Amino acid sequence: MSTKLTGSHGSSLWRLSKKFDFAAERIIPDPLVFCLIFTILIFAGGVLVTDNSPIAMAQYWYDGIWSQAAFAFQMAFMVVCCAVTARSPQVSRGLDRLANAVKGPAAAILMLMVFGYLASFLNWAFGLIVTPVLAMALSQRIRGLHFPMLIAAGYSTMVLGQCLSPTATIYALLAGNHSLVDKIGVLPQTVTTYNPANIILWVILASMTTLIAMWTRPSASEIVEFKQDFASVATQSEPVVDEFKGSIAHRLNSSRFLAWAIGLLGVMMICYTILKNGLFSSLSLSFVIFIFLIANFFLYNTPARFITAYRDNLKLATDVMIQFPFYGGIAGMMASSGLAAVVVGFFTSISTAGTLPFFTYVSSSLVNLFIPSQGGQWIVQGEIVIDAALQTGANLPLIINAFILGDEATNLLQPLYVIPALAVVGMRLRDVWGYMAFLWCAWFIVTSIALFIIPAIL
Repeated sequence: MSTKLTGSHGSSLWRLSKKFDFAAERIIPDPLVFCLIFTILIFAGGVLVTDNSPIAMAQYWYDGIWSQAAFAFQMAFMVVCCAVTARSPQVSRGLDRLANAVKGPAAAILMLMVFGYLASFLNWAFGLIVTPVLAMALSQRIRGLHFPMLIAAGYSTMVLGQCLSPTATIYALLAGNHSLVDKIGVLPQTVTTYNPANIILWVILASMTTLIAMWTRPSASEIVEFKQDFASVATQSEPVVDEFKGSIAHRLNSSRFLAWAIGLLGVMMICYTILKNGLFSSLSLSFVIFIFLIANFFLYNTPARFITAYRDNLKLATDVMIQFPFYGGIAGMMASSGLAAVVVGFFTSISTAGTLPFFTYVSSSLVNLFIPSQGGQWIVQGEIVIDAALQTGANLPLIINAFILGDEATNLLQPLYVIPALAVVGMRLRDVWGYMAFLWCAWFIVTSIALFIIPAIL
C-alpha cells in the first residue's frame, strides 16, 4: 500500500500530534460493543433509578427495537447509494483530472480539504467515500504527502461539513414533519443551519482544521506515500458476463433504455419537487437519497451494472443497519421508563440559558461515543435536549447547533464512520486515529470557548 521517504525534519504540530498516536485497535472495541454497553447501562439505570422492574425495562427495549425499522433502512440505503455514486468510474475519472490541477503538497491538502467540505455539504456518506478516492489520486501524483494524515484530514471534512450541511440528518429532519413538531414546530434551515452564530463558528473550525492539516508536516523519514494502483481501488467491478449473450434476458439486463427511462422519470420528479417547494425546503432525507439513487441509473447505464455496483457496496451499510434497532431499543427504555425525564431534570438543575449550550455539547459528545449516529442519537437524546432548552429558556437553534457539533466532534474518536473510508484505501484504524484525536482536542477547546461566549452576546 505504501512506501516511506527518508529525511529528518518534522513540524512542531506533527510532533504534538504524535503524542496522540497509540495502538487504538487495542483500546477501542467495535462500535457495536459501545451500543451494547449503552443498552446495558440504560437498562440498569431504568431499574435502579426509576424503580421499573427488569421485565418492564425489557419490554420497553423490545418495543423500541422495532420502532426504528424504517429509519434503519433509510440510513443504510443512503450509505450504499452515496458510496455507489462516489465509486462510479465517471466520478473517479473526474477526481483523477482534478488531482492533475495541483502541483505541490500544500496545494494538494488545500484542494482535498475544500473538496471534502463541498462533498459533505451534498451528503455526508458521499463525502465519506469520495474524499479518500481523491486523496489516492493526489498521492499518486505528488510526492511528500503523508497518506494516513491525508485520509484523517479528509475524513474530518466530512465530520465538520455536517455541522453546516443542509443534508445533515437533524437539520433535514426538523425542517419536515418530525416527531417533536408539537413542541417546537417545523424549523426551517434558515433558522437551524444558517443562523449567524453557527456560520461563524463553522468558518473558524474549518479554517483552523485546514491550517492544521497544512502545517502538520512529518519528517521525511516518517512520510508514508500511497502506492497502490488507483484505478483498481476506485472503480467498481463489472457484472458477470452472461453466457447467453444475445438472449432476451441478456438484452434486458444490458438495456440502457430501461436505466435511462427510470433515470429520466426520477429527474422529472426531482425538478418538480424543487420548483414546487424550493431547494432547501425540498432537502429532506428521503429526497437526498432519491437524488443519489437516480444519479446512479445514469452513471451505470444498465440494470446489470447498476445492481452489481450496489452489491459491491452493501457491506458498507452493515454497521449502520445492525445498530439502529439497538438505538431504538435504547430510546424506548429512556422514554417509557421515565429515565429521560430524570436526565432532563439533571441538566436543567445544573444549567442556565447561558450554560446549556456547553452542557449540551459535552453530553452530546459523550453519548455519541456510545451511539455514533446523528439520527440514532437524536432518537435517544433529542427530546431531552429540546425539553431542557424549553425549560431553561435557552436559544433553541443554538442548542440544536451545540448538539450537532458535539455529535460530530467525537466521530473523530468513535471509529464507526471512518471504517468505510479506511476500507476504500486498505488502511487500519491505528494508522489514522492519533491524528484524528489530535484534531478532536483542538475542536473541543475552540467550540467550548465559543459556546460560552455566544450566549452572552446573542
